[in-house]
Amino acid sequence: MHAVDLIRKKRDGEELTLAEIQFLVRGAATESIPEEQLAAWLMAAFLRGLSLAEVDALTTSMRLSGVVFDPAPLRRFAVDKHSTGGVGDKTSFLIAPIAAAAGLVVPMISGRALGHTGGTLDKLESIPGYRTHLSLAEMAEVLAKCGASIVGQTNQLVPADRVLYSLRDRTATVENPYLICASIMSKKLAAGLNGLVLDVKTGTGAFLRNKQDALFLAALMVEIGERAGTRTAALLTNMNQPLGRFAGNWIEIQESLDLLADKRHPLNEDLRELSLVLAGWMIFLGGASDSAEMGRDRAEQILTSGEALKIFTQMVEAQGGDTAIFDQPEKFHNPHARMDFVADRSGYLAHVDCTLVGWAVQRLGAGRERAGEPVSAHAGLEMHVKLGDKVEAGKPLCTLFADYDGRFAEPEILLRLALMVADEPPPTEPLIQDTITVENKKQYLENAYRP
Repeated sequence: MHAVDLIRKKRDGEELTLAEIQFLVRGAATESIPEEQLAAWLMAAFLRGLSLAEVDALTTSMRLSGVVFDPAPLRRFAVDKHSTGGVGDKTSFLIAPIAAAAGLVVPMISGRALGHTGGTLDKLESIPGYRTHLSLAEMAEVLAKCGASIVGQTNQLVPADRVLYSLRDRTATVENPYLICASIMSKKLAAGLNGLVLDVKTGTGAFLRNKQDALFLAALMVEIGERAGTRTAALLTNMNQPLGRFAGNWIEIQESLDLLADKRHPLNEDLRELSLVLAGWMIFLGGASDSAEMGRDRAEQILTSGEALKIFTQMVEAQGGDTAIFDQPEKFHNPHARMDFVADRSGYLAHVDCTLVGWAVQRLGAGRERAGEPVSAHAGLEMHVKLGDKVEAGKPLCTLFADYDGRFAEPEILLRLALMVADEPPPTEPLIQDTITVENKKQYLENAYRP
């Protein structure tokens, strides 16, 4: 085979065979195909789209391009959750220990902050000593002990995706549901999962703001997961405002610890409920409940009992983290500068451009614009209102945290654009907008995406 022939074939709208896609993926993983040829094929795939068979072949080939984790020796149903990214999204810290307490095992391979969205690994690394870089053997040891482990991707896991994603990022071929699906699902399926729950965001803080695009991606990932023999379900969830009260790194861990200790607050009820519903689906797919609704009830029982907090603490200790700070987590929060961002008029919080809020958090120092940049453990913001809440002129809409005062100017400009106060509250929207399963995925896939 020759890469140029496969570029031409896809350029002309033809379907590649499994063997041809395996050739391309192997060339990416071994660097035997030049980057310019891989980039050309990605652009052809972006413009022409891929068939379901091609997406399946691309996902499978990338999943098998490196080592694959085998959870079978743990003798427990392996399940995970994946979110397409949002602001203040910290559900992983709640649902992983909840699912583990329900008798499942959760090998969660997560990522870092990039762009306007936060990173699970950065948040965990705000805990002194916590190790996100474990070998698969070390992860297996933590799973055997705790039932949950949250780590980063190893160099041996899905190497083809690292090459192809880097090229997509540099060639404007990221925003394509077929390529997004293959990238996400290859990494998740490489963890040997028996079940997977997908949290697909839509709204002003999501990568896919259009609901129909998000529905198609959700259905596509459910299709590919089921083809791989992994029980898969997807929830389409609202990202029109930050999830919970806090967005940052340590402050999101702090908020999660409060919820794990059953300390509730009106401004993070959305975070609590979404976490329980996602965990409920994980418990249901794992056979530990007869329905997702019963799974949600089981998840709430686990959360309120303190079992999930115990497992989260065990996991952090097993991965080298200092859990002494968990006794009074609010005292560990030590930003050197803070500022209240106040409303310039009275009314109701009527609109939030959540992407701009995410960029404000990033500019405060909690995120990164380019891979490899350092992040601040204590930067971020606390929201004081939710959509529809009444606000008063001069009262704080949120509080900003940073390492020094000079960080506040640009976030303040972004938040002035992001948070709109009006005379009337906006119409309420459901937190969970749709559920896509093996039973109903076909209706969304039939609305075939074409770039």
